[in-house]
Amino acid sequence: MEFISDYGLFLLKAITVVASIVIVIVVVTAAGMKKREKKGGIFVEDINDNFSDYADTMFQAIASDKEVKDKQKADKKAEKAKKKESKKTTNDKTQNDNDIKPRRFVIEFDGDIKASQAELLRFEVTAILSIAKPGDEVVVRLESPGGVVHGYGFAAAQLDRLKKADLTLTIAIDKVAASGGYMMACLGDKIIASPFAVVGSIGVLAQMPNFHRLLKKNHVDVELHTAGKFKRTLTMLGENTDEAREKFKEELEDIHSLFKEMVAEARPKLDIDRVATGEAWYGKRALELNLIDEIQTCDDYLFSGREKYDQFSVEWREKVGMADRLGIAALSTVKRGVISLYSAMQRPNV
Repeated sequence: MEFISDYGLFLLKAITVVASIVIVIVVVTAAGMKKREKKGGIFVEDINDNFSDYADTMFQAIASDKEVKDKQKADKKAEKAKKKESKKTTNDKTQNDNDIKPRRFVIEFDGDIKASQAELLRFEVTAILSIAKPGDEVVVRLESPGGVVHGYGFAAAQLDRLKKADLTLTIAIDKVAASGGYMMACLGDKIIASPFAVVGSIGVLAQMPNFHRLLKKNHVDVELHTAGKFKRTLTMLGENTDEAREKFKEELEDIHSLFKEMVAEARPKLDIDRVATGEAWYGKRALELNLIDEIQTCDDYLFSGREKYDQFSVEWREKVGMADRLGIAALSTVKRGVISLYSAMQRPNV
């Protein structure tokens, strides 16, 4: 029995040692792989090819067999002619500038309160700048109700990089570009919006609860120590003073002034005092106030440009693990629910 006991103890120790070694190897290998893994990458899709695919699918569904065969023959003939022309152009090493279509790059920005997507926008802008030429167009499909000033200021600065590179910047608002969203939108050389898109809200909002009286009632003391008279203006736990409130309001007014200056500089035809009241307007009213330039959906804008432009969607996609995917899916569901509830409470139904 003693032999069996000693052998069992030895076996347990051996298994423990081997398991420890395996765990260390797995951890080190995983860490090495993580270092080698890319954070993500740029994905480019030909929008015009998508339009062609839609047309082909619809045609095959509704056309007769003879019409389908005739079209296939015509397409093959056109493809041969295109290849022949391309080969001729390559051999001649010359190409008429009129034969080259201008390019249109399309990126999407779906903003939350922190403007989190600005971290992806910066990569997309850099990718476009690495290949675009002056005169090319960038369309930003923008949707955002606004959020923190520094986040949307950073996102707007990314769009400004495109303008400084002499690229035409078009902003398309299908649903909402308000507050920080409009801070980005106003930089566009052209702004288009759908008829009932929510636009504007050039204002600043800040609010917070104060629990000082509740804490005092329950004999809870809160000490707040600062160096600098206005290091902290309003606080949630301490007692707020009138002087602190005035300073906080002064800071809000300064942010509002900067916002107004930015919009006025980007869109000089605006009556800035008329629109910088914090109000938001639907597309048609926004057009009357010069907040936008045209009533049109982004889908229609791209579809109508399919013959004139080579159009490409550009997207930076983060590399996401399975656990993160599940978390993102759950978060997206909650986000959609909260936004739907908020919209139902804030806007009249039609």
